[in-house]
Amino acid sequence: MALKSPAKSARIVFRCKNCGSVFPRWQGRCATCGNWDTLIEEREVAAAGIISGSGKAPAVQKLSEVDIQRMRRLSSGIKEFDEVLGGGIVAGSLILLGGDPGVGKSTLALEIATLAKAKTLYVTGEESLHQLKIRAERLHASEDLLVLAETQLDAVAAAVGQIAPELVIIDSIQTMYSDLATGVAGSVSQVSFITQAIMRIAKEKHITFVLIGHVTKEGFLAGPKTLEHMVDTVLYLEGERFASFRILRSVKNRFGTSNEVAVFEMNSAGIHPVDNPSQLFLQEGSRNASGNVVAAIIEGSRALLLEIQALTAKSAFGYPKRTASGFDFNRLQLITAILSKRLGVNLADQDIYVNVVGGMRIDDPAADLAVALSVLSSAKNLALNSTVAIGELGLSGEIRVVSNLEKRLKEAEKLGFERIIVPAGTKITSSKAELVKVRSLADAVKLL
Repeated sequence: MALKSPAKSARIVFRCKNCGSVFPRWQGRCATCGNWDTLIEEREVAAAGIISGSGKAPAVQKLSEVDIQRMRRLSSGIKEFDEVLGGGIVAGSLILLGGDPGVGKSTLALEIATLAKAKTLYVTGEESLHQLKIRAERLHASEDLLVLAETQLDAVAAAVGQIAPELVIIDSIQTMYSDLATGVAGSVSQVSFITQAIMRIAKEKHITFVLIGHVTKEGFLAGPKTLEHMVDTVLYLEGERFASFRILRSVKNRFGTSNEVAVFEMNSAGIHPVDNPSQLFLQEGSRNASGNVVAAIIEGSRALLLEIQALTAKSAFGYPKRTASGFDFNRLQLITAILSKRLGVNLADQDIYVNVVGGMRIDDPAADLAVALSVLSSAKNLALNSTVAIGELGLSGEIRVVSNLEKRLKEAEKLGFERIIVPAGTKITSSKAELVKVRSLADAVKLL
């Protein structure tokens, strides 16, 4: 399966390594994305001639005539991974798996290669086969796994054509190169060309490709931003390198819902899914201390319980400090202003620190009430013993109803919480827990 080069002419251009925009001359700042010092000199290869449309026309079909029986979903062998993808791996799809160095991308890929119920080829461009064997033995990977240590795209394409696998894992896309593209391996032109070539093979042969991609220090996938638009699914593996758990997040999925998450635990034997993530996040620390309140959030289609910790302390300087870990800083500033204006709580001389236990990041507005109560609990040094708070906070101090409330309540009941603070407009009842309905933040404060 060789890759052919068209008739071509070359010219020197400058391409932005962030967004992929092309400019005829170098300039300090990219005019498209606004980033500085991102233009890289490369030799652009352009096809010669004009498209006339006089060639042989491809077969055109009605949508009703398209056979989707062979486009079945493959099982990765990991239930949580399949759920993030919307029910399994779609044959012929292109999946991009990104994450920070050392977070466990290669480990997860090797687990999938071992457990997947499909003929799998694992292509490594970062390790030799001996190094891969050492890692595979530690993770108890299957000895029947087909492996290839290669960075040349044409050689990989030939191997794929010879053995005809159902699933190909490439670790990583930045190490691959082709003689038909300019630049060094990992450059914008190389990554773009290689991804387009792999996409063509995937669609023509109905072979699924999982591409592992590096993440830059800014937190974005290395290579042009168009790389994420070219693939079918984009997955991010997140987590602290020295923490035991990892979060797999879907940010794009053409064959299922996006923003789905799965939680994995990392240890010396590999990476394993967590059946009850809420219990994992709540197992440490004392929820009976002041400043601790539990929030029920929705990630994708899953309800999670996360502990919010807040600490207030007398400011040593004239300007109080606000720090948020795992929670939006501007949202914390807004909640602090509501507490000061609507409740008359003096926080002007208090440093406020808010932390989401477990390293998760919360974007769900339903956590507003939990954050507000945790700040008040710390400021008044009064504890809300094992309480779950659910509600979005309005600028006038009202508590608004949130979506998927039934899922949140069921998750809280499952973990044995007996008191749940919910908006007054809630019409759902609970048989296991006491629902405390509040209309405003002032009503919720009376619980303290």
